[in-house]
Amino acid sequence: MLHTTKNTARILLASAALTSFALPALAADTYTLDPMHTAVTWHINHFGFSNPSGKFMNADGVVVLDQENPAASKVNITIPVAAIDSGVPKLDEHLKSKDFFDVEAFPTASFVSTKVEVTGENTAIVHGNLTLHGVTKPVDLDVKLNKLGENMMNKETAGFSATAMIKRSDFGIVMYLPALSDDVRLDIEVEANK
Repeated sequence: MLHTTKNTARILLASAALTSFALPALAADTYTLDPMHTAVTWHINHFGFSNPSGKFMNADGVVVLDQENPAASKVNITIPVAAIDSGVPKLDEHLKSKDFFDVEAFPTASFVSTKVEVTGENTAIVHGNLTLHGVTKPVDLDVKLNKLGENMMNKETAGFSATAMIKRSDFGIVMYLPALSDDVRLDIEVEANK
């Protein structure tokens, strides 16, 4: 009986040791967005004449990257809408008003992933919910993993590019429709540090 107990103890200790080595390889890594190198750029058709753009900067959030099982990865990002920058201060003030984003009532936008659909070695469709102007709607991001590695500050960094199309009317932003287009293209650049 004592011999069996000792064998069982050895097996349990060996299993625990193997598990402790295996877990780090299986664990997902959490990367925090670098606000200086993360931007959401929007493009909209202006009465058929041009396609101006602007940026949202200072995003906050995390990317949970599971390299062993990329489909288990997650994204959770918050954007301060009042930080909008079109390069034209008077336009920024108008965009912040009740005519458009109404930043006093809705100071932030957010994206929370619900599913990651792997489409290639470094690509995926990230399905999630975008909350903008107090409305939450499903949005799909076409995402490319650009690079994993150390940045110039020796921090483990993940870099991504993503695109999406949304309709602003889905979020209750309807000023000047249809002359000012309903379709808005989003180009997203993300650097995040582990």
